[in-house]
Amino acid sequence: MRTICVFTGTRAEYGLLRPLLRRIDAAQALHLQLLVSGTHLSPAHGMTIREIEGDGFHIHQRVPMLGEGDEPPDICRAMARGLEGLSGALDRMAPDLVVILGDRYEAFCAATAATMLGIPIAHIHGGEATYGAVDEVLRHAITKMAHLHFTSTEAYRQRVIQLGEHPDRVFRVGALGIETIRALVPATRDAIAKDIGFPLDQPFVLVTLHPETRRRGTAGELANALLQALDEVKGPRVLFTRANADPEGHEINRRLEAYTAQRGERCALHASLGIERYLGAMRYAQAVVGNSSSGLLEAPAMGVPSVDIGGRQAGRVRPRSVVHCTPGSGDIADAIRRAIEPAFRAGIEDQDNPYEADFLPSQAIAEVLWTTPLDGLLAKRFHDLP
Repeated sequence: MRTICVFTGTRAEYGLLRPLLRRIDAAQALHLQLLVSGTHLSPAHGMTIREIEGDGFHIHQRVPMLGEGDEPPDICRAMARGLEGLSGALDRMAPDLVVILGDRYEAFCAATAATMLGIPIAHIHGGEATYGAVDEVLRHAITKMAHLHFTSTEAYRQRVIQLGEHPDRVFRVGALGIETIRALVPATRDAIAKDIGFPLDQPFVLVTLHPETRRRGTAGELANALLQALDEVKGPRVLFTRANADPEGHEINRRLEAYTAQRGERCALHASLGIERYLGAMRYAQAVVGNSSSGLLEAPAMGVPSVDIGGRQAGRVRPRSVVHCTPGSGDIADAIRRAIEPAFRAGIEDQDNPYEADFLPSQAIAEVLWTTPLDGLLAKRFHDLP
């Protein structure tokens, strides 16, 4: 039996990993280990470890890493704690492979620990670009530490190969989040509304805003522009989820708290909705608004328009259903008005989604994790392009 350790450090990446976790856990030839860290263990971010436990997964190791602050020095200290804790956890777990998804600093710490311990890494969602976030460089660094690569589009597969990874180790599998959507049993509006304490019987937008970590000191200005735009667009109600554990994320959250406190009849703010409630709310929303990757990957798969604000997601492939705008309040308001027009939604019903595959991503990934020979996997060489 081959032991596969899967690392998760955030609510969003766990939601993407869940179908793969279930497939590994059900496979007779694979043994699943789950390593949990980051915001999953943070009360300020919803203690989403409870969602993992509620899904029935056994958590083999828990590694706290977040502190109180979210300034860059605070993040560096969190990374130091994370690297120390994750290296000890991986050393005790001793898996044959460790699976890491994405581009955040929590994932980078897990990849660094696995590299120093000589544990092969399988990386999901490499080759992408987010020029407005420091995650951009962390993602490519994880790619260079990894030995197997699973990309969401062919363009991203080619970029990973361009980074020097051998084509035989790079697999285009599509986006795991779309598999989650396809397997989801849709809850009714009333059921979701009861769960989250927010009526969904009127038109609403689903909003998630994160800092642009490449532009320090701009998070408050960005949040103010979005909130002013929402005041200008008077129609829809607003369902907010909090920013993640990035530098200046607290600055955004403070403004969201103040805004919703003054407009409780129109707005609601949640630290985390959980994957089912988040995707369920997305299904019934007029539009997804903010700068989360879910607006570019999951929302298009549901045929839901999305507004992508500013430069955090700059460089990602954007389906036709995504309306991009600058971070000015007027541009944001115009983009929201366009996205919620019935004619716009009708015009994206037949769009091709570059993140979709003709097979189940989790099945394709699990098969590679099982069949790839481990001997010599660590001894990779730089692949030069012709």
